[in-house]
Amino acid sequence: MKLALLTIGDEILIGQIVDTNSAWISKKLNEIGVKVKKILSIADSADEIKWAVNLLMSENDIVLVTGGLGPTKDDITKTVLCEIFNTKLVFNQEVLDNVNELLGKRNVPVNNNNYNQAMIPENAKILLNKKGTAPAMLFEKNNSYLISMPGVPFEMKHITETYVIPFIKEKFKTNNIFHKTLVTFGIAESVLAEMLENVENSMPDYMKLAYLPTPGYIRLRLSIYDYKSEYQDKVDEVLEEIKKVLGNKLLAEDDLKPEIIIGNLLSKQGKTISTAESCTGGRIASLLTSIAGSSKYFYGSVVAYDNSIKENILNISSEDLEKYGAVSQQVVEQMAKGVLELLKTDYAISTSGIAGPDGGTIEKPVGTVWIGIASKTKTISRKFSFFNDREINIQRATNTALALMIEFLRVEENSG
Repeated sequence: MKLALLTIGDEILIGQIVDTNSAWISKKLNEIGVKVKKILSIADSADEIKWAVNLLMSENDIVLVTGGLGPTKDDITKTVLCEIFNTKLVFNQEVLDNVNELLGKRNVPVNNNNYNQAMIPENAKILLNKKGTAPAMLFEKNNSYLISMPGVPFEMKHITETYVIPFIKEKFKTNNIFHKTLVTFGIAESVLAEMLENVENSMPDYMKLAYLPTPGYIRLRLSIYDYKSEYQDKVDEVLEEIKKVLGNKLLAEDDLKPEIIIGNLLSKQGKTISTAESCTGGRIASLLTSIAGSSKYFYGSVVAYDNSIKENILNISSEDLEKYGAVSQQVVEQMAKGVLELLKTDYAISTSGIAGPDGGTIEKPVGTVWIGIASKTKTISRKFSFFNDREINIQRATNTALALMIEFLRVEENSG
């Protein structure tokens, strides 16, 4: 089957919001063996919607549309769909009852705009939205289907899981899609590609290796889009070859974020962690606490941006700050040990660097970052030279610190 996604909204095209809906839908569809062929974003324009819908329906078995179903005047998708599918809006009591129920729970009065959401294209099948006031709608034309959904992410997710995925499973034969992702650390993409060149050249045509770089680490995804059980021996062989090439640069054998890996390791060991952050400004703590259950192992963080905080809270030597500077091995190691002692944790991460765009010197240019890791018996630190872009430096420092923490925890686990 062929499937395309269409997102409608000026807010996407002007960069006011990021289209996370398409990424989420694509991932969910991939899980059931459906590969999205095309993703298109267009403006809130009748002409654009007509052109896009007609094009995508002529090329695909099913088109999933998000956006433009709200109660305001700029939400025109429903009206335009009536023109495309040669129908008219009619009142639907079930939809109005749903609107009354949802708004009643929030003590919000129903006005004319909400009432208009109960006006539905006559030849559409209604997919009731229990998370919002705008229903989804299913259309059919020339053996092709279109499902129009609200653009609000949690409403779209509800519609997709409740209606869209069951509909696709019932109507279409899907492929068996195989993905295996490995996470690498500390290798540039070009170097990694060179390292794996022989492995890639020896892979059969039905396999594809994709490189997915993120500041600090790279995900390698091995994919087969029409997987058969007889392929598994070759899959295992290729994966072993890749892991052999990667060696200790292999961070994870699953598509797991570093903060999840750290959480799993700490939970397994029954250990705790804290952070002392300067240049990363709390990013590491934010990622660690984004994981459900992190309160079992994450105790807290000190964002020691100013030197006075480093001295007065983390007990950093004023002489070392004066002699070596805040961005130094001496200070970052004291930061890690200081927060470890302050918050009484088993492990600690510390960062100090020059994120930019200003503050660099000849000796310590923008992008210079020191990262420290401490336990009760051991402290390590490493110096990194990143780029001159502030945001990229913060991201890279954060991800690198997490990767170093994973490496440290695994050494501790194996030595214990």
